[in-house]
Amino acid sequence: MPASHIARRLAGVFLFASIPYAPTVAAQVAPPPLEAYGELPTLEDMTISDAGQIAMLTTVNGKRLLVVVDQSMKPKAAMEVGDIKVRGIRWVGEETIVILRSDTQELGWRFVADKFEFRNAMILPADGQGDIQTVFSNDRSMLNSIWGVRGYRHIGGKWIGYFGGIAMTMGQAGNYYFDSKTRAGLYAVDLKTNKARKVAASPSGNEYYDWLLDERGEILATLTFNDANGAWRIVNERRKEIASGNMPKGGGELMSFNVDGTKAIYDIFSEHGDDAYYEVSLDGSDKPKRIFADVDIDVLFTDRSDSRIIGYLPSAEEENDDPVFFDPAAQEKIGKVISAFRPVDGKLQSWTPDFGRILLTTAGNNDSGTWYLINTVEGRADVIGYSRPQIRANQVGPISTVHYKAQDGLEIEGVLTLPPGREAKSLPVIIFPHGGPRAHDEATFDWWAQAFASRGYAVLQPNFRGSTGYGDDFLHAGDGQWGKKMQSDLSDGLAFLAEQGIVDPQRACIMGASYGGYAAMAGISLQQGVYRCSVAVAGVSDLELFVRREFNETGSRELKDAWLEMMGSQSNLDEVSPRHFADKADAPILLIHGRNDTIVPYQQSRVMADALKSAGKPFELVDLGEEDHNLAHSATRKQMLEAAMAFVEKYNPAD
Repeated sequence: MPASHIARRLAGVFLFASIPYAPTVAAQVAPPPLEAYGELPTLEDMTISDAGQIAMLTTVNGKRLLVVVDQSMKPKAAMEVGDIKVRGIRWVGEETIVILRSDTQELGWRFVADKFEFRNAMILPADGQGDIQTVFSNDRSMLNSIWGVRGYRHIGGKWIGYFGGIAMTMGQAGNYYFDSKTRAGLYAVDLKTNKARKVAASPSGNEYYDWLLDERGEILATLTFNDANGAWRIVNERRKEIASGNMPKGGGELMSFNVDGTKAIYDIFSEHGDDAYYEVSLDGSDKPKRIFADVDIDVLFTDRSDSRIIGYLPSAEEENDDPVFFDPAAQEKIGKVISAFRPVDGKLQSWTPDFGRILLTTAGNNDSGTWYLINTVEGRADVIGYSRPQIRANQVGPISTVHYKAQDGLEIEGVLTLPPGREAKSLPVIIFPHGGPRAHDEATFDWWAQAFASRGYAVLQPNFRGSTGYGDDFLHAGDGQWGKKMQSDLSDGLAFLAEQGIVDPQRACIMGASYGGYAAMAGISLQQGVYRCSVAVAGVSDLELFVRREFNETGSRELKDAWLEMMGSQSNLDEVSPRHFADKADAPILLIHGRNDTIVPYQQSRVMADALKSAGKPFELVDLGEEDHNLAHSATRKQMLEAAMAFVEKYNPAD
């Protein structure tokens, strides 16, 4: 596509200006079309190269494009990428961009599972000239999928990507097939020719490997973890053991080198995802040492060229969650940027090695999502574009954090989104629990919550017990509380808002996806008299069936035990499974599910629908076709949102 055509198409999408932040006084406003919330963001993702070029994933005139602009923000290329599930984009040098994507595929009769979501790496020329390639696609002996990325290195004038890859098994007839028992080895892929060579063998049995590579692409540390018994060890390039231990229900990962490259930093995490970071000398001259024990880490920042650590981002639960960089000059630059954008909760996304140019996003009150380019040399911040330009600042519902006590006195935090331009008094309300359940919601723009707020509903997203971000005690307070205290934490939030006069408790519905979908089903079956309707998207209705399927497909007793620790004793799972209480359902329920869901199978909604039908209870089932668990496609997001809104407005009208 010629650059002049790109410029004209982007003219209505991108704007270059100074920071336009000023709190807007709410007034009665007409909402945007519902599809404005369900569509994928106009600007989905963006990354900056070492030299300052920018690649952005965007939608223009209905076409999903990867657009490349040069250092002066002039369009350089645009490539159609279609309706794919993008998991990340990044520059490799100045001539290549890699897109990580995933696809759900049928497995066939050899496998216990019907489907599996495979990841791929697409190689795109930054100038838009030449073919788009997929790693391993030109080698029929390799599974066309990647199993992790271990870095990119510039070696001998070539850019090499290091990917986990699985060699196919040759059948008697000379054909190749995927054997699910085969584990990933490490392959070096020339990103120009897409030719791969194996640089580290695959493990056998129940083991998996992880590798740490220096700037030359040499493997300086290898981690071996045994899924069956949790035994792990790390060896250096001379195969000398430098660390070992046991984590029966957890896992391990090599993260980076330390600042000077003499030590390996690794993470040994529990079955609950609790991280513990250590460092150990590569030559084995000292014992492993715990690091970052006094701070909860969200992300480790590493140098793209050699995997050395340069800083970290504390998790949101930390009192100070500003990013930390070890280089004083870098920290000074970043500190000024974060300080300037603190009122609008600016978040770093990508940067050049010298931090001369930084990509940053904001989203929240009066802001449906904005991308900025920060020039720390010139001391300026320009708006690159908006995630959802159809939703104006005064159409964003006010977002705040509320605190209330559960029935047993536990402090609960929640995110409250209110209708724009309406008095916060006796409003209809949606209780909207998050998925996971080991996750949490933050006070930011949420497209789903904002859609309902735009139609006159207050939306409460409670971070119930069992949520992350509030410490281990709070996390484990949810163990065995599915359908019990985790459920009453939600209705306690409803009671709190009613006491404040913000909502009308007689006009409440419950809605959620994944675990939130389970909670939505439980809200009208395990609880009674609380909600007027329920919307469950990709929810679990039968816990015993879910756990049994997980075990049958993975063979992992450790995974099964971890689920049971969260859910409760296996002998009692039926007591908290909405499917078995369908005859108690006291409000209509809408079930929504995609058939390509490999996390919570479509079967979970199907058996709930059958139970409700047998009990003569009102329900609807919306089939999202080939959609996955994460609602990755714009068309099915809009289908889900339109069905959910129509259902809620039917049984709990806002006016």
